[in-house]
Amino acid sequence: MKPIFQTVGVVGSGAMGRGIAQISAQAGSTVKLFDLRPEAGSKAKAELAVQWDKLVVKNKLAAETADLQKTRVLAVGALADLADCDLIIEAVVERLDVKQTLFADLEAIVLPTAVLATNTSSLSVTAIASRLKNPQRFAGYHFFNPVPLMKVVEVIAALKTDAGVCSQLSDYARQMGHTPVLAQDTPGFIVNHAGRGYGTEALRIIGEGITDFATVDRILRDQVGFKLGPFELMDLTALDVSHPVMESVYRQYYEEARYRPSVITAQRLAGGMLGRKTGEGFYKYMDGAMQVAPEAAAPVVFEMPPVWVSPRASRRSELLQLLKNLGAKIETGASASPQALMLAAPLGFDITTVAVVERLDPARTVGIDMLIDDAATGRRVLATNPATRSDMRDAAHALFARDGKAISVIRDSGGFVTQRVVATIVNIASDICQQGICSPKDLETAVTLGLGYPMGPLAMGNLYGPTNILEVLFNMQTVYGDQRYRPSPWLRRRGAIGLSLMHEES
Repeated sequence: MKPIFQTVGVVGSGAMGRGIAQISAQAGSTVKLFDLRPEAGSKAKAELAVQWDKLVVKNKLAAETADLQKTRVLAVGALADLADCDLIIEAVVERLDVKQTLFADLEAIVLPTAVLATNTSSLSVTAIASRLKNPQRFAGYHFFNPVPLMKVVEVIAALKTDAGVCSQLSDYARQMGHTPVLAQDTPGFIVNHAGRGYGTEALRIIGEGITDFATVDRILRDQVGFKLGPFELMDLTALDVSHPVMESVYRQYYEEARYRPSVITAQRLAGGMLGRKTGEGFYKYMDGAMQVAPEAAAPVVFEMPPVWVSPRASRRSELLQLLKNLGAKIETGASASPQALMLAAPLGFDITTVAVVERLDPARTVGIDMLIDDAATGRRVLATNPATRSDMRDAAHALFARDGKAISVIRDSGGFVTQRVVATIVNIASDICQQGICSPKDLETAVTLGLGYPMGPLAMGNLYGPTNILEVLFNMQTVYGDQRYRPSPWLRRRGAIGLSLMHEES
C-alpha cells in the first residue's frame, strides 16, 4: 500500500526519533533523519539497521524486507534537506522556545502542503504553533516509548488545526501499525492525563503511613490485575521522567487538587533515586533484579474467636458465604458477643469512622475490602484501626488466609488501597469525558494501550459499579474534606441513574 506521506522528516534522533523513523520506514516512507548533534543522524541510522537485523535473526522479518527498510532511512546534515518532505515530525527536547523556533524555521523551508507535527508529551500544541503563519497544518503526534512496541499514538488538534490534517495523521498511524486516538489540546492529552490517578493516589497512601511501597504494589497487582504496581512502574519509567509530568499537569491545570504531586517523588528525584537506571528507586536493584523482602507468613492462631459482620458491610451476603467457606463460627445476632471479632466492609470510610458511627468496639473491629468480588482477586486486604487488639488482627489474618489466598494487613486511614486508587482513576477518566477531551472509546483505547491497564478506566467503573465508585468518592471527600475526591459531574450523573459509564449522551 502506498504510504500517505511519501517522504517523512524526523527531527531528533534520540530514542523517540529513532522509533518514529523505524515505523515510518516500515510503512513504506522515505525517512530523512536530522539532528543538530554531529554524526547523531548517521549513528541512529546504523542503530536502526542493527535493530532490523535482530528481527531477521529472530525470524520476525525477512532479510529482503530489512534490506529495503535500511535503504529508506537517510541521515541528512541540514534542516534545508527536509524541504521536500510531506510530513515532518519533531522529537526534540521538551522546551517550548526550542520547538517554536524549530517549526518557524521549518515553515520557511517546506512545501505549503507539508504537514508539521510535534511529538510533545506535555507542552501545549497550540502554544508551539503560535508563531506559525499557517497553523492549520500543524498538529500533535504523540508516540510512546519504545515507539515500535507501544502501539498507540495521540493525534492532537491545536485550536487552529485543520480536521483533515488529523485525519491524514490518523490514517498514517494505521499504516505504521499503530492505533490513533484523537485528543483535544489539553494538559497531558489523554494518556498522561488519565495516568494521574494511579501513581499520585498511591503516593498519597504512602504519605499517610498506611502501608509500604511493596504492599501497595502487591495489592494493585493481585486485586485489580495491573501488570506493574505504581512504584514498580515509576521505577521503570524513572522519576526524572514521571515527576516532571506530575508537576506539569498540576501547574497547567492551575493547581487542580486531583493532580497534586507528592513531596515523596520530589525528594527522591533530588536525591538521585530515580529507579532501575540508577540501581535504586522505590526498590533497590542488583544486576537489574528488583530486591523485595518476602511477605510475612500468616500468624498461627490456636483458638479462633467467633465472627460478627456489620449489617452495613458491602457485599455482606458474599462475605458471610466466604466466612462459612473458611470455617468461621459466625454470629448472626443484632449485636456481637463480647468475644467476637467484628468485621466491617466499608466503601471509602476508614475503620475508625465505621466503629464510631456504627458503635462497634474498636478494639475488636477489623475491616476487609469487598469492593471487588473475592473470587476475582488474588489477594484479600484487611485494615485495622489504632485501637484494634493484636489478637483480633492476627485472628482475622489467620482466618482469611485459611484457603491459601494472599493477605495484606494495612493501617487505618480513609479507605482501602484499591478503593482509593480505582475510584481516583475512574473519576479522572470521567472528568476527561466531561471536558470532551476525547471520546469514551478513544479514552479506553489510549489507556489500555498506552498505560497497560488490565482494562480501560470506564470499563473498570462499569465492572465495580458506578454507584460503588461514587460512594467511595463521597465518603473519601467526607473523611478528608479535600476537593481532590469530588466526583466528576459525568460520573455523578451516570451513577445516579444507573447508566453504564460507557453510555454516550446524544
